[in-house]
Amino acid sequence: MGCLPTKHVRDSPRSLGLHEDAAVAAESSFTVSEVEALYDLFRKISNSVIKDGLIHKEEFHVALFRSKSKKKQNLFGDRVFDLFDQKGNGVIEFGEFIRSLSVFHPDTPEEQKAAFAFRLYDLRQTGFIERHELKEMVLALLDESNLDITSDAVEMIVDTTFDQADVNRDGRIDQEEWNVFTKDNPYVLRNMSLPYLKDITMIFPSFVIHSEVSEADMFV
Repeated sequence: MGCLPTKHVRDSPRSLGLHEDAAVAAESSFTVSEVEALYDLFRKISNSVIKDGLIHKEEFHVALFRSKSKKKQNLFGDRVFDLFDQKGNGVIEFGEFIRSLSVFHPDTPEEQKAAFAFRLYDLRQTGFIERHELKEMVLALLDESNLDITSDAVEMIVDTTFDQADVNRDGRIDQEEWNVFTKDNPYVLRNMSLPYLKDITMIFPSFVIHSEVSEADMFV
């Protein structure tokens, strides 16, 4: 995950008051001043297509991948959007944006990052990561990274992950197994931290996520 070149923070109208900002900050790894700075970013994204102060899926995809292309469904982008959309109403509100983006703050505990990543791969929301779900996400990440590897290599990635993570050998990975796996393999959560979020009051990053995944780094 990464970001575009940055620019200085600009003053912008606020839709939340100080108390609301403080409440949102308390639910995240951001300070009140950082929440205020992030509002400018939120406003830019939420008015990029539909000017209603809410982030719609199309706007999220444009911000995520710098593309308005609708040529195909994007599983990775859809899953991240769904997790940001905590109310499940098809849009991302400012509070949801801050709480979800907070997961990627370098100071956020690894346990929270692992939990978010688990939900990302639990496509059917069953509380388990199953082999076919893992394979679907591997293929989606490879596609976004423009990596072309053989089907045998994809199967090897999935098999290796399950060999290490599926401790009880029931053919699926539960949250506890996932937590152990990520602790033993910290590189798994490498893209769950965005260093620039620690300097959000100094810079104004464009919110662009890249799946910076190489074949050597692929665990999934």
